[in-house]
Amino acid sequence: MSELHAALQGSLLDQVDDVGLRPLNGAVRRTPLTHGAWVDMRPGWLTGADELFTRLTLGGSAGVEWRGERRWMYDREVDTPRLLRFYGEGEPWPDPVVEQARDQLSDYYRAELREPFRTAGMCLYRDGRDSVAWHGDREGRGNTHDTMVAIISIGSPRTLALRPRGGGESVRLVIGHGDLLVMGGSCQRTWEHAIPKTSKPVGPRISIQLRPRGVR
Repeated sequence: MSELHAALQGSLLDQVDDVGLRPLNGAVRRTPLTHGAWVDMRPGWLTGADELFTRLTLGGSAGVEWRGERRWMYDREVDTPRLLRFYGEGEPWPDPVVEQARDQLSDYYRAELREPFRTAGMCLYRDGRDSVAWHGDREGRGNTHDTMVAIISIGSPRTLALRPRGGGESVRLVIGHGDLLVMGGSCQRTWEHAIPKTSKPVGPRISIQLRPRGVR
């Protein structure tokens, strides 16, 4: 994965070597959506984002064991346009800062979520051709109950688009290097989100998704 880190070097946005988290209190901006959905943004939450990107893309026993997947589209099986890795409860996570993020988010959203974040999903978008189609995290309780999905983004900025389920005017947010985005309320049930493909020259990006138990 060293070529991915090399591709990132063209747009370094965080020159701090120490990987850590800035405070959430007083820095989170909430955007209400419709039907009880909302989105929170905390720009620059992660410090040392370049260093974390390097750690997660190392090969061998370090970093994330990135995996490709196959899925059926229409009448044929195709490669999923991104690499993936899911970390469940009780499984060693790839870096201590991801566990620190889980704990800090669980504490900050305790009054609203009323349960901790427990799992970590990882997606690696190698360039602008990698994407994720419109969807909601509706497997399990996300299909029937309000919940939260927190996303930490490192690497090249990408657009996250949201639209009401069933159609309607979309919202487009650019998530940058070290930014935090949290989708909450009814967002997974009543809205959909996507990372669209882009023909613009963009480098790699890692998305770290933290979720409560039973949400996927």
